Amino acid sequence: MTGKLQTAVLGPTGYTGFELLKILFRHPRVKTPLLFVREGSEAAGPLSDVFPHLSGNGTHQLEPFAWSRLRSAGVELLFLATPHEYSREFVPEALDHGLRIIDLSGAWRLRSPQNLAVYKFKDADPARAAKIAESAVYGLSEWKRKELKEARLVANPGCYPTSIILALAPLINANVIDSGQGVICDSKSGVSGAGKKPTPTTHFVEVADNFRAYNPVGHRHTGEMLEQLKLSSKDLVFTPHLLPIPRGMFSTIYVHLKTPMKASEVEQVWRDAYAARPFVRMFAPPRIPEIAFSVNTNYCDLGFALSAGGERLTLFSSIDNLVKGAAGQAVQNMNLMYGWDEKEGLP
Repeated sequence: MTGKLQTAVLGPTGYTGFELLKILFRHPRVKTPLLFVREGSEAAGPLSDVFPHLSGNGTHQLEPFAWSRLRSAGVELLFLATPHEYSREFVPEALDHGLRIIDLSGAWRLRSPQNLAVYKFKDADPARAAKIAESAVYGLSEWKRKELKEARLVANPGCYPTSIILALAPLINANVIDSGQGVICDSKSGVSGAGKKPTPTTHFVEVADNFRAYNPVGHRHTGEMLEQLKLSSKDLVFTPHLLPIPRGMFSTIYVHLKTPMKASEVEQVWRDAYAARPFVRMFAPPRIPEIAFSVNTNYCDLGFALSAGGERLTLFSSIDNLVKGAAGQAVQNMNLMYGWDEKEGLP
């Protein structure tokens, strides 16, 4: 395409939405995005009223959403940083208007009715919703590059699945993991992963100097891992934890190998899979990734430890939940959709 792309963001006032704006504002191929609020949500007005960080950097206006405004501005790509239920209702009409969409919610990530049930959606037209879900591209950038080029709707992955799938997929595809002995995913996230709206369990007093697990059974991100990795629910255990830090995510994954492997062989499987993937970095033993290395970047850092007999493997995966786990991956997907260098505009 020639010229700069006109985008819009619906729902930019949460943590993920704001992270997305910070990237889009400096992206060399994108015009200043239009910023829309949902009816009945935040009031229209200067974005700096919501995020004083932007005071003195121009007047970015929040506008009430209107299809006519999108048409008059020539918007081609719409980012949705909206609740799951809203995105599920909104996307069919947006597709009818000819827009390309990157949805950062979980509305269109799942296809299996069993996995989708966790969201309790009540579709006005279930047949059409199923058809849209079938056509949606699960936007894990490193594994969906070809599909992204033609995508009309991209379902941006969740943060936990991003950290876990990127670590596991090469090894599962290489058929070296014995999933029948269990795949255990032990993940920790900063509090921003819970969203901007405070709850009784995310207030400072509850989180500071504390560490806890939550939703150990039936977490809504589990279905993404099962579907994308083609694992059975009886083979995967996923337990998320809340860290007393603002942002960052670390997953530790325990697997058994079908036959003993050497550390160099494990490393080579990852290197073969991600040789041309600029946002995956590998740490060979004895080095192990840390949240501090990946925070505020779009990198996924991978590392591992192998048992003495080479039969048990522990994987380590670290991302920034707001960047690679959300807004950064959304922009990486945009870059791939339009045939640009996928690193453009990204930290």
